[in-house]
Amino acid sequence: MYIQQLYTSCLSEAAYYVESNGEAAVIDPLRDIDAYLQLAATRKATIKYIFETHFHADFVSGHLDLAKVTGAPIIYGPNAQTKFPIRKTTDGETIPLGELTFMVMHTPGHTMESTCYLLKDSAGKDHCVFTGDTLFVGDVGRPDLAQKGADLTMQDLAGMLYESIHRKLMPLANDVIVYPAHGPGSSCGKNLGPNTFSTIGDEKATNYAMKAQSKADFIQQVTDGIAAPPPYFPINAQINKEGYDPLEAVVKKGMQALSSTAFKDSITDQTILLDTRPATVFTKGFVPGSISIGLEGRFAEFAGALLPFDAPMLLITEPGKEEESIVRLARVGFHRIEGHLQGGFAAWADAGETVDLIIDVEPDELLMDLPHDPNLVVVDVRKESEFEAGHLDDAVNLPLHTLTDPGSMAHLEDHQNLYIHCAGGYRSVIAASMLKRQGFHQLRNVLGGWKAIREVEEMKGEG
Repeated sequence: MYIQQLYTSCLSEAAYYVESNGEAAVIDPLRDIDAYLQLAATRKATIKYIFETHFHADFVSGHLDLAKVTGAPIIYGPNAQTKFPIRKTTDGETIPLGELTFMVMHTPGHTMESTCYLLKDSAGKDHCVFTGDTLFVGDVGRPDLAQKGADLTMQDLAGMLYESIHRKLMPLANDVIVYPAHGPGSSCGKNLGPNTFSTIGDEKATNYAMKAQSKADFIQQVTDGIAAPPPYFPINAQINKEGYDPLEAVVKKGMQALSSTAFKDSITDQTILLDTRPATVFTKGFVPGSISIGLEGRFAEFAGALLPFDAPMLLITEPGKEEESIVRLARVGFHRIEGHLQGGFAAWADAGETVDLIIDVEPDELLMDLPHDPNLVVVDVRKESEFEAGHLDDAVNLPLHTLTDPGSMAHLEDHQNLYIHCAGGYRSVIAASMLKRQGFHQLRNVLGGWKAIREVEEMKGEG
């Protein structure tokens, strides 16, 4: 038996490779499938199955491309309806893999088709369970992702999730390993724990949802305080159900290198100019109208939450980062990437084209200017919960996700000097670039964000 978790931190996503006697299965693959193919080739194994725990909402699965290359069937649990061929299983069905056996455990609640796969060893003993988004470390899947047309409330799905966990997962032995589809930082649950795997025993002892005293208590705890899902979730779920263009085609189109002149001529009113260079580099100079989302952060997640999927996109990247940018965008469903700026921003500047910039300021400069500039407005783009935990007096909370609606900026005025900050400096540059695109140019980016502001305040307090 060989099991490997392939974890992608920027999406908090875990795929799995399982192998026995030269036969392999891949569970919940990402859009880019090379890692699975290389692993199988290195181990001289044949990928026999592709298991999907549910229709993923936070990323586009690699199921179709992997099936095309390997010929392996795509396996879903009960209730799955797709526009491409799948092997739909029944609850309790067993599927052999070498000396191992997978048992299908239909666990509706996160979604109606959600299914866990229990893996038994060569002796028939329960070894581990791949729980998808049904059970996480320290949490469970959010129950508010009912698909379009389903006459179900969040409470209905939470009730189903309770039954699934208590009837299917709770009876498993304490030493059964839990392999979920996501780890910390994922928006598929409320507050996932710091680890990427666990055991049934540990979850019974520590997971708030598994410790609920009653079904009503479970429903209340799981639904209370749940934040709205990112807007791209239903788009990705639909893509995973209906299919998509091969990743190879998306990459080929996006890898078209455009000269500065051709790049400029390709820009329309609908075009999204996405700059994936580091935030600290972007502020020093960029193509006017560009939106900054640096590869160094949770890139695909922010792109999915902030950018339209139906608009043409052109990329500005660091040299050599073009394909990585395209692949990571494709992971969350972007497919209209029309090309990239040949030579990057340096080529644009060298061609004598107009450039823009964002002025960076240290937090002590903000604190020094604050009492003396009546037009200074501090714009805090952290989440509401972060803002409530501590903020500067009179700061305006404009959470980053709200900037997709130009109306959210209605109370900002042209004469104001906007000093923008987030927690550490990544989101504030995204926000500044979006505000620039909307015509706000009197703005500053506060380096280091709230963390640095607090440190300066504490130093002054000690002084």
